Amino acid sequence: MSENSYDIVIIGGGVIGSAIAYFLSRNTEQNLKIAVIEKDSSYQFGSTARSAGGVRLQFSTPENIRMSQFAVEFLRNITDHLGIEGEKVDVSYTEGGYLFLAQDHQIPILYNNHEVQKREGVPVALLDPEDLKTSYPWMNVSDLAGGTLGLEGEGWLDAYGLNQAFRKKAISQGVTYLKDEVLDLVKNGSKIEKATLKSGDSVLGSVFVNAAGARAAEIAKMAELDLAVRPRKRFIFSFSCREEVGPCPLTIDPSGLYFRPEGHQFITGRSPGPDEDPDCLDFDVNYDWFDNDIWPVLAHRVPAFEAIKMENAWAGHYAYTLLDQNAVLGPHPEVPNFIFANGFSGHGLQQSPAVGRAIAELILFQNYQTLDLSCFSFERLLTGKGVREINVV
Repeated sequence: MSENSYDIVIIGGGVIGSAIAYFLSRNTEQNLKIAVIEKDSSYQFGSTARSAGGVRLQFSTPENIRMSQFAVEFLRNITDHLGIEGEKVDVSYTEGGYLFLAQDHQIPILYNNHEVQKREGVPVALLDPEDLKTSYPWMNVSDLAGGTLGLEGEGWLDAYGLNQAFRKKAISQGVTYLKDEVLDLVKNGSKIEKATLKSGDSVLGSVFVNAAGARAAEIAKMAELDLAVRPRKRFIFSFSCREEVGPCPLTIDPSGLYFRPEGHQFITGRSPGPDEDPDCLDFDVNYDWFDNDIWPVLAHRVPAFEAIKMENAWAGHYAYTLLDQNAVLGPHPEVPNFIFANGFSGHGLQQSPAVGRAIAELILFQNYQTLDLSCFSFERLLTGKGVREINVV
């Protein structure tokens, strides 16, 4: 059995861990030795590959908006960032827009969010029912009071492709990826010194980053720390429709259900209520959820969706922050060499470029250099003062 030493050890090679590895390894002055530990070398069973791949700017928190704005810039110029020896990087980034629909009681939230977005320079159009009817004749607007449409930047991409692009670029910059699983962390006083691995090997490190996605709380527990982030299962269903529907942005119904085009088909999903959302790490699909909770809402909003055929379905996981469903970023106050990059609650893909850059800045310079994300620090989990993201649904 071997024991290797690194400057930085990143636990989790999904899009967050790989983005951190990429941004850290860009810094050639410090010549850091970086390892990423990832047990699923195929990357088919992590949260990244099974996500819907959305990028949106329509948040109510300025920091969330700013992270997405950086993601848009990054994705539009992705070959400049992640290309290797001039090879083009294509993650199928499609700026198809996000359309939030609202009923009467949701209009004040929609309008208040719109004001925040305007102040942050986000191009969003306010639509009344007549606008919706004109722009989307395939939509039932009879119970709607309005909506907002992102005019630039918002859309979707190949989540697996982005993860692989970060990973390949990080490797080209000297990062080592270890196909293994962390079984324990060795703590000495206020410092993590070593990770023991399933293979029997161990890894020494000066800094450890928890980027373990839905298993983040398990890794934190190995460091004798409590992280209030839990794994929650989400279903995505793919379906085909007999009638032509379009143009179609990623549409969020007032009920919380979303749908968007995926090639010649559509994908859809809906978060369950709090009483139907236990901690879960399996990938079992509840097909009754589509028949009973998805299809009726689809058919109501889009009459053409009364005649659809479900083609495929899969389950993925959210790393769900119990306090406020926002990310937990930065060091633990009592274990400063243990860094959190967890709890994105479904937003990890779109926030990965900004989070990768931010965590790299914290490690390299001990503070944020470009975008202040200190509101997402671990301390808020201790005080209970969450960062409230006000959603329309």
